[in-house]
Amino acid sequence: MSISDFYSVSGIRPAFVPASLKLPHDPRVVHEHGVSKIGHLPEIESSCFLFRTPGAKPVIINTVMITMSKTFTIGNDLEVNRLGFGAMRLTGTGIWGEPKDPEEARLVLKRAIELGVNFIDTADSYGPDVSERLIGETLSPFPKGLVVATKGGLTRQGPDRWSPDGRPDYLAKEVEKSLRLLKTDLIDLWQLHRIDPKVSVEQSLEPIVKLKQQGKIRHIGLSEVKPKDIDRARKVVEIVSVQNLYNVGDRQHEDVLEYCERHNIAFIPWFPVAAGMLARPGGKLDEIAKRHGSTVAQLSIAWLLHRSPVILPIPGTSSVAHLEENMKAAQLALSEAEMKEIEKAAKS
Repeated sequence: MSISDFYSVSGIRPAFVPASLKLPHDPRVVHEHGVSKIGHLPEIESSCFLFRTPGAKPVIINTVMITMSKTFTIGNDLEVNRLGFGAMRLTGTGIWGEPKDPEEARLVLKRAIELGVNFIDTADSYGPDVSERLIGETLSPFPKGLVVATKGGLTRQGPDRWSPDGRPDYLAKEVEKSLRLLKTDLIDLWQLHRIDPKVSVEQSLEPIVKLKQQGKIRHIGLSEVKPKDIDRARKVVEIVSVQNLYNVGDRQHEDVLEYCERHNIAFIPWFPVAAGMLARPGGKLDEIAKRHGSTVAQLSIAWLLHRSPVILPIPGTSSVAHLEENMKAAQLALSEAEMKEIEKAAKS
């Protein structure tokens, strides 16, 4: 296929094309996914292109693409695909009670596995107990390679109401309950959902370390913490993950991400998708997303995957269609220039 044939089919008009550009045999592959897939074509190196798509302004694309690792190894022995699934939404309104459509919730879990998800995150407080129970009923015995992480340390008083409880005896009982609900003998990753201001992190982790020694927990993580908290916890036990609020529009925990990078700790961002004015239709992120033939949600997830190799995004949903849409984010390729453009848009 000639260069001119490719552009007549794809509708993309370049102002400059390097001699080294080799095209795929089927031009529909590129046309189908938009200009973002240009970065995956063989032998494209450091060049800039001016692309014009039908009815759109010319767009400069920097082809210096970021190499993105597809997997991360938690605790040096649990290799997972970096794009996981968060099971918080498999509950009722306000993360309280049963989901509106329990059968759809089960289908979401099954479809996630079919799509290659092998890292699922939940918590005893989601429902409470509902999310863990659905996972146990639907997926146990867990397929080989599936890592199910759960959390404990938040109690519920009603829809959208949460309160920390880090008492050692309470946490120990919650772990035993999680094992029963998940229908497993071993929790691969247990995370302290919040540090209770009334209980030191050392005290809270004491029974968790004992349960780890008993073979009921493989690895331990934390949630909503700062580097000093992680340092304290690491004096008690190895910490392999941190789960904090983080997305392109909320980067208050940049220091925690950098800490995790230095120590090869998994960084699991909750609320991974940009929201509010930043995600509005017609906004800058929407404009960039359309350039890729994607949604703002997909672009937000792709940004996280490109931002750091220790980030494990866990977008959640109670819809199979939405799940399938989220998973396509792993196919988006972003250049260094696009990453900077996205970050600039988030600050404006």
